[in-house]
Amino acid sequence: MELGEGIRWTERGIVLVDILAGRLLTAAGSPTEPLRQLVQLPVPLGAVAPVADAPGSWIAAAGTGMCLLASDGSTRWLARPEADAVRPMRMNDGTADPFGRFWAGSMAYDADEGRGSLYRVDHDGTVSRVLDGITVPNGPAFTADGATMYLADSARGMIRRHPVDPATGRLGTPETFVTVDDGSPDGMVVDVEGAVWVAVWGTGTVRRYRADGRLDRTLRLPARQPAGVCLQGDLLHVTTARVGLAAPGPHDGAVFTVRVDTPGRPADAYRPQVPLPSPAEAS
Repeated sequence: MELGEGIRWTERGIVLVDILAGRLLTAAGSPTEPLRQLVQLPVPLGAVAPVADAPGSWIAAAGTGMCLLASDGSTRWLARPEADAVRPMRMNDGTADPFGRFWAGSMAYDADEGRGSLYRVDHDGTVSRVLDGITVPNGPAFTADGATMYLADSARGMIRRHPVDPATGRLGTPETFVTVDDGSPDGMVVDVEGAVWVAVWGTGTVRRYRADGRLDRTLRLPARQPAGVCLQGDLLHVTTARVGLAAPGPHDGAVFTVRVDTPGRPADAYRPQVPLPSPAEAS
């Protein structure tokens, strides 16, 4: 993959994206089998989450906003908040929280300082900008109770921890969780012990940080740019990227799987307040 990211363990299996190519992919039963393409969009595809009680439907951070995505590739746009930005923008990583909201970040194509934002899609489909001044947002990742959100600003080498109001989704005052000096924190996932697994771009490593921010372990990969992580039970899956490498190695852009001691839980679904029209119905 050019830029493999947004990997999630869902009730529909493992899904991931090749962002710049706009591809939504799924992993077959065996890790050695080729990935299968579900959908390809004509715009970048940052991440998806399943839509509850709507088999085959996804909510997606794509292009300059958020849309509902059907299995045939048709879309229903909820909002395109970055469409009129001064600099060309695209959506990046995103996920649903345990309460069924969807969160996704945006960034400038040239990663211009402070141009990115974090958006939240509420149960009624409303899209709100909740943070700005971010350069390259990655994550977010949530604790199982939904009370804490981790968000990386990859370009600044920092992960912040935000309290979240369960009723409203409003974010409280953040604190610095981890600062990475030798690479860029990218995709993240929280395991059942509350520790955070982080793909560290540019270092060929995935790192597990305890809830107090202490580094617990480091996994080394034969690929330089780890970009996304998810836990399928006790299997840790890692996506990587070839983009930007003058001489990519044979494993750059591959997906890796390793068994770990502490499991994770399935990715959460987006839960609309009322059934939203499918892309086909909306068209």
